[in-house]
Amino acid sequence: MNAPTPPQTPSGPAWDRAEFEARLRAKGAGYHINHPFNVKMTNGQLRPDQIRGWVANRFYYQISIPRKDAAIIANCPDRETRRKWVRRILDHDGCDGNPGGIEAWSRLGEAVGIASDDLWSLKGVAPGVRFAVDAYVNFARQSSWQEAVCSSLTEMFAPKIHQDRLSNWPLHYPWIEADGLQYFRGRIPLAERDVEHGLQVTLDHFTSRAQQDRALEILQFKLDVLWSMLDAIEKANP
Repeated sequence: MNAPTPPQTPSGPAWDRAEFEARLRAKGAGYHINHPFNVKMTNGQLRPDQIRGWVANRFYYQISIPRKDAAIIANCPDRETRRKWVRRILDHDGCDGNPGGIEAWSRLGEAVGIASDDLWSLKGVAPGVRFAVDAYVNFARQSSWQEAVCSSLTEMFAPKIHQDRLSNWPLHYPWIEADGLQYFRGRIPLAERDVEHGLQVTLDHFTSRAQQDRALEILQFKLDVLWSMLDAIEKANP
C-alpha cells in the first residue's frame, strides 16, 4: 500500500476553514462503516467464527496505535501538542489504574471466545491486515507530524460505528458477553475529544489549496487502510 504523494500543482484558491472542514467530513462516505463485511456485522449476518476473525485481526490495529502515536510525538517539536497527544498512548496502553483500550480489546476477545494467549500471539492476523496497519504506522514515522495528525481524522466517523455495535450486537449476537463491549463504550467520548484537537491542527496547518488537497489525500489514504483491512478480513473469513 502506497502512501499519498503530494500534489504537483495548486488546483485553485484555498477554501475557508468551514469549507475545508466540510470537505474533510464528506470523506466519511468512504469510511469502512459502509464496507460489506461491516454491514453484515451490523445486520447480524456474521457467524461466530467470523466475529472472532474480525476481533483477532483488529487487535493488530489496536496494539499498533500507540506506536503510531509515539511516532507523531517523536516528530513533533511542539511541547503543548505532545502534552495533548500523549493522552492517546495512555488511553490505549493504560495508566494509573486505567487498564486502557488494548486491555479492553483483549477482554472483547475473551467475550467472543478467543483465549488471551491466542489473541496476543497474533497468529490469527491476515497478511493483508498486517500490511495495511504497518503502512499506516510507517506513514506516521516518515511524514511530518501534522500530516500524521491529519491521517488520524478518521476518528470523526468512529462514534457512529461504535454506537452501532453497542446497539446491535446485544440483539444479534447475544452469545457475546455484555461486559466485553466496554471498548466500544469507552471509545465514543475519547474519539470525540481527540477529533477536536486533530481537526484544529489540520485546519491550522493546511491553509493553502495545495496543502488542503494534500490533507484530503492523506485522509483518503487512512480510509483506504481501514477498508483494505476489512477486505483482508473478509477474504480470510468467507
